[in-house]
Amino acid sequence: MEVLPDTLERLADRLESLERRVLALEALERSPSAAMQESAAPSPVAPGEGFSLAQAGGAFSVLGKSMLGIAGAYLLRAVAESSSLPRLAIAVVAIIYALLWLVPAARARKEEWFAGAVYAGTSALILAPMLWELTLSFKVLPPPATAGILSIFVIVATALAWKMDRTPVFWVANLTASAAALALAVATRQLIPFIAALLLMALLSEYAAMRNRQLSVRPLAALAADAGIWALIFIYAGPQSARMDYPVLGASGLILPGCLLFLIYGVSVAVRTVQLRQKISVFEISQAMIAFLLATSSVLYFESVRGAIVLGVVCLLFSAACYAVAFVLKADGRNFRVFASWAASLFLAGSFLCLPPFWLAVCLSLAAIAAAALGARINGLTLTFHSLAFLVAAAIASGLLDYAFNALAGIPPATLGAGASLVSVCAVICSALSKHGPQEDWKHELLRLATAAVAVFALAALLVEGLLFLVSPGVTPDAPHLAFIRTLILCAVAFALAFVGSRMHRAELTRIAYATLALVAVKLLFEDLRHGRLDFIAASIFLFAITLIAVPWLGRISR
Repeated sequence: MEVLPDTLERLADRLESLERRVLALEALERSPSAAMQESAAPSPVAPGEGFSLAQAGGAFSVLGKSMLGIAGAYLLRAVAESSSLPRLAIAVVAIIYALLWLVPAARARKEEWFAGAVYAGTSALILAPMLWELTLSFKVLPPPATAGILSIFVIVATALAWKMDRTPVFWVANLTASAAALALAVATRQLIPFIAALLLMALLSEYAAMRNRQLSVRPLAALAADAGIWALIFIYAGPQSARMDYPVLGASGLILPGCLLFLIYGVSVAVRTVQLRQKISVFEISQAMIAFLLATSSVLYFESVRGAIVLGVVCLLFSAACYAVAFVLKADGRNFRVFASWAASLFLAGSFLCLPPFWLAVCLSLAAIAAAALGARINGLTLTFHSLAFLVAAAIASGLLDYAFNALAGIPPATLGAGASLVSVCAVICSALSKHGPQEDWKHELLRLATAAVAVFALAALLVEGLLFLVSPGVTPDAPHLAFIRTLILCAVAFALAFVGSRMHRAELTRIAYATLALVAVKLLFEDLRHGRLDFIAASIFLFAITLIAVPWLGRISR
């Protein structure tokens, strides 16, 4: 009787087990597919545990393979130190061994970016220290050969990763080669071979950009090439005693790297914007300007006599090309603004570099008239601005600004040059050509005002000099005479501007008339009252008072 409870308990457990099995069979008959999926489902695991473990295992495997590769590199180095085999042969084997690690880096799938980056980094960690020792410690490789190997490294990496567009391989290869080239250029004192390697990297990165591949690598290659060429200019532009360890280079060897850099980025910008019709980027704008400045510095430092004229002619040709892109090919948006600005800047630079002062003033004056005429015809703000820039540059080059300032406020100059006279006439023509359009904003009005101000400034100076010339035979002009003559001319100019502005509806002339009145008021205080006699002071104040009354009266009549 004592074992009866235990027996009953076991029977109850068996019945419950049989009941669960029957329910499971019934459920299987009702939905066999659901039961099969349930039975095939894996056992419950903590959320994310399986993924993280698999990922960590893959990363450890990749790192382990990378460490094996580095161990093989150390083994080759040990063989090179202890063996009687030629070091050059072992170096060739080691270089090939380093390049072979690029193959698994390029073959890694796109989602396996970590593996690709690690394998490419393994190749870089093997190659860069090995080239450093073979070049500087063992003296096995000359610097040109080392630069060639770095170029081959980048070419092989680009070729292997091109089809699959493997970003880590591009980045690791370019970063390693750029850093190694700059470091070895400084350490070996051989700049030209490594600058050539950097230029090749820049060329490859720009070609990839033309094919819309790996645009992110371009700033790295450009920065390295800029740094190498800047170092070349900085070192060789200094005194000879500061670069005794560096080899002697001719002018062509010093100028060519900067020109090649500008050629690479100039062609790249032209192809991407003109042929491919893409919007020019901020990087392309800045890098093209940096490359141009480096090329210009190279020419002016190392071939200052003939190079300035050649550079000026080249700037004029590039200016014509940029104007053609901006206006003939009808670039729009940012491309138009950039190419138009480059065109005007290159025209100014080329004119100042290759033209003598008189012909410089003539060329810039005619260019200002042509730009003003075309700007008025098409109502173009850009051409109107270029006209003003050319006119101001012509006034500076001809000495017109200095002449006008001395005539109106300083010691009157003795003579007026032919160039300054021509610029004065051209300033009046440019102001007359600037017409008021039906729809204009404040920018157009400001440009017209500035152009008219240059013309009025020049004409006022000419009138002062003319009146001094007329009175000089009978009276020797002294300070009181000069102060009164200047007041008379400025008041007459203000009256004439107000009259012409009111009759021809040229608001900029009316504004300049009021500005002239303000100038006369300041002049009375600082010149007439200090240096004039009482009769001349009274006459100057009388002229100023009449002009103050007449200028607003002309404006009211016009309205």
